Amino acid sequence: MPRDYSIIGPAPALSNPSWYRTKVDPASIRALMVKDDRRAGRDAVLWLGLMVVFAGLGIALWPSWWSTPFWLAYGVLYGSGADARWHECGHKTAFETAWKNEVIYQIASFMLMRNPVVWRASHVRHHTDTVIVGRDPEIVAMRPPDLLRILINLFGLVNLWVFGQRMFLHATGHLHPEEEPLVREQDRPRVFRVTRIWLAIYALVGLACLSFGTILPLMVIGLPMLYGAWHHILTGLLQHLGLAENVTDHRLNTRTVLMNSLSQFIYLNMNYHLEHHMFTMVPYYNLPALHELIKHDTPAPDPSMIAAFRRLLPVLLRQLRYENAVIIPDLPPSATPYGAEVELLKEHAYR
Repeated sequence: MPRDYSIIGPAPALSNPSWYRTKVDPASIRALMVKDDRRAGRDAVLWLGLMVVFAGLGIALWPSWWSTPFWLAYGVLYGSGADARWHECGHKTAFETAWKNEVIYQIASFMLMRNPVVWRASHVRHHTDTVIVGRDPEIVAMRPPDLLRILINLFGLVNLWVFGQRMFLHATGHLHPEEEPLVREQDRPRVFRVTRIWLAIYALVGLACLSFGTILPLMVIGLPMLYGAWHHILTGLLQHLGLAENVTDHRLNTRTVLMNSLSQFIYLNMNYHLEHHMFTMVPYYNLPALHELIKHDTPAPDPSMIAAFRRLLPVLLRQLRYENAVIIPDLPPSATPYGAEVELLKEHAYR
């Protein structure tokens, strides 16, 4: 029987599971949970400042082809860098000062067309029920995987279609059925109000394009969500895809991948994704230290994105014919062994 990934479908196998967590010194974790306005502020200013510089150069050189590299750089910071800032500030862990988290969160949400109220609720559920079929609303690829959909979304087209439809739905004062279990009744007016403001902004951008006879305003606001999406789609695929569903150990369903410094800046260290899921309140700039603290109990990270995809892609292809195919990461000898649930996965393991 095909899996029903809808969160309004039949009752899932698991709900609000008790997650395995590596035993560490509480004082060490408390130290890593300390937030730093200066570090987060520096990174936010660098992110926004680079976008201003690249957009300015793109505008100055428009419509020459010499503007292309600057638009590509701007697009990645907008269409992918915003995804990491949305995520970290949505957790309220980047800045110590609450309003600073909220400002960046609202900006990044607009860039990605993700309603800030709906998606904060959605992401709470994602962490509560990570990759639990029928509970997690943020599973990026179902089984068997729709590879064409994944490929198309490298250009943000699936996200534009889905999020665009949701925006127009919210503007009429309605939620999608899968959003209704997530959003509290008292929060719904904010969902609709934010969306109407956003649509007004996009309408002004469209009017500017018509008035000046150029798509340049859309190159600054709107289109970067498409031409800059590829980095956050690729990194997002590596978070959980190909790993186990319906388990209670993040070591089985979440992947850490080592990346170059530029990708880590764009992604805000979310490549340490297993560490993030196990200790959610540790800020992004302390995740490398957290990795060192718990690596004795977690699978070795993939050494690069290329290596991670070399391991992942054969599993996705096998899932087209045998959807239970799954990667079971090897644990170091020093690790606490997986629980009994791993025995159910072994017959489907792909190595």
